Amino acid sequence: MFVLIGIVFLLLYGVLVFYIGWSGWSWIKPLVSKRFKLVYILSLIFLATSFILGRIFSDFSVLSMIGSYWMAVFSMLILLLPVIHISLWLIRLTPLPRHHAQKWAGVVTLVVLVSLLSYGSFNAYSPIVREYDLQINKKVEGLSNLKIVMAADMHYGILSGTSHAKRMVEEINALMPDIVLYPGDLIDDDLDAYLDRGIDKILRNIEAPYGVYASLGNHDKLDGPTEKLVEALERSNMQVLYDETLTLEGRLTLIGRKDRTETDRAELAQLMEDTDPSLPLILLDHQPYELDIAEQNGIDLMLSGHTHRGQIAPAHLITNALFENDWGHLQKGSFHSIVTSGYGFWGPPIRLGSRSEIVQINVSFTGTDPS
Repeated sequence: MFVLIGIVFLLLYGVLVFYIGWSGWSWIKPLVSKRFKLVYILSLIFLATSFILGRIFSDFSVLSMIGSYWMAVFSMLILLLPVIHISLWLIRLTPLPRHHAQKWAGVVTLVVLVSLLSYGSFNAYSPIVREYDLQINKKVEGLSNLKIVMAADMHYGILSGTSHAKRMVEEINALMPDIVLYPGDLIDDDLDAYLDRGIDKILRNIEAPYGVYASLGNHDKLDGPTEKLVEALERSNMQVLYDETLTLEGRLTLIGRKDRTETDRAELAQLMEDTDPSLPLILLDHQPYELDIAEQNGIDLMLSGHTHRGQIAPAHLITNALFENDWGHLQKGSFHSIVTSGYGFWGPPIRLGSRSEIVQINVSFTGTDPS
């Protein structure tokens, strides 16, 4: 079944690449010699396979970079070209010269494509701070407010590298958080890229009185035991909660779940057997599924990422259909779910219809005795 789906996907991808290639050639053909056609075809084949080649030959980072940008260009052209071709067809119904229309269609496509790539890069590499205020109706001795800073889906590696990490550290510290939480996908399937770029050392500089804690996501993987990954991340001055619970100073409890791709992931009820329900319960679960189960188990605040809010529009329509809360703050009774669009990106460093962000959550504990 999976083989059949894979074949269908590759055939569809091949047809779409041919469509892009044919469109491009029809516009540049009058400007180049026929000898250039072979170079054009070979270049298109290389670009179309660069993302896969980058995964196979992971030591050649330039392939991954080319492949990532190709996926962005591919996604945008699949949306742009049908609009351009429909416009050209409509122009044929008018007395306007077809030759000039064909020529200008290529120019317009190129200008729009470059503009979208530039704007998308700005959205990806210029994160904002998104702020939420919420109340948890529990009494916490000596604590009336808690400032949580959350960042997820950093995907640190080749394109989300040292400068992006330094920016995150500076912005988080400027917010002066009480606690910092990372609900998954800190790396991009490549621990070596994370370590070789010294990102582990950069993240050590984050400061928070209650500490820094993380759960793992579906891209926090490596060839080897997970313990090696956890040890490497914890050298970055964070504690990884891998199907674990932790109570901080008798004031609040953190629950960090394994990602739902892990076959041995424990049930939430099992993780919460020894927790004190009178304390605020904060859950780190990378993928925002099973909100109803979290609510039923008395979770006060569930923090997630994973969706990227689609990253490149109109994929946000898909994430919105898949998840009860694909981005932002959702409250159901006393239960709160907050999903971030992510600090980094997966694949192309492009965001359209979404923005890289750090999330600040200002929690008020109602009924608290401030003394």
